[in-house]
Amino acid sequence: MMTVSTQEKTAFIDFILAQNVLKFGQFTLNSGRLSPYFFNLGEVADGAAFTQLGQAYAAAIIRSGVQFDVLFGPAYKGIPIAVATAMALSARGHSVGVAYNRKEAKDHGEGGTLVGAPIQGRVLMIDDVLTSGKAVRSAAQLIQDAGAEIVGVAIAMDREEYHQEKPAEGLPDARATAVTQLADDLGAPVISIANLHDLIEYLERSGSGDNLEALASMREYQTRYCCA
Repeated sequence: MMTVSTQEKTAFIDFILAQNVLKFGQFTLNSGRLSPYFFNLGEVADGAAFTQLGQAYAAAIIRSGVQFDVLFGPAYKGIPIAVATAMALSARGHSVGVAYNRKEAKDHGEGGTLVGAPIQGRVLMIDDVLTSGKAVRSAAQLIQDAGAEIVGVAIAMDREEYHQEKPAEGLPDARATAVTQLADDLGAPVISIANLHDLIEYLERSGSGDNLEALASMREYQTRYCCA
């Protein structure tokens, strides 16, 4: 398995900063934690940006070596990400099916909750960022119920966070982050374009005043909640 190069990760972080996807400050997460940064791909809102986003996902997926037939985007943010990524993969000679789910079942027309390519064979799920993994787990159940095989999950950002505060060294769950737990539960790899370590290294290299202030907060957050 090949890893994403530092140059590619830097280009991706430049992109998410330019698109206002990555913000520094004080943000309350769904978990109740106060985070020094916030990641939201919902800020990507034009064709050029989606093209670049899809290319970043496609590069990470191809480098992972995971083979699949269908790309599945959980509603709602996963849907445009799946489409953009499928288009980028097609441009690289890898044409795959695209499917997604509705959050509410349709009771007219074709009905049901699943839309797009048939859910069969090998399925790669795709989403923006994994915090608790709730949305991905719900979608995974739909895929498994359809009889397909989940071969992986692709995300843009791995926050590298433990479910609770960092456990004491030596405990059974001392190395179980949300991503590693999901990978274990699904029996499939989680592919990320970038992670918290990459963000911190980016801030260390940039060296500007604003970034240095963010860096201190990021390091403190990493020490308390994230894998070393």
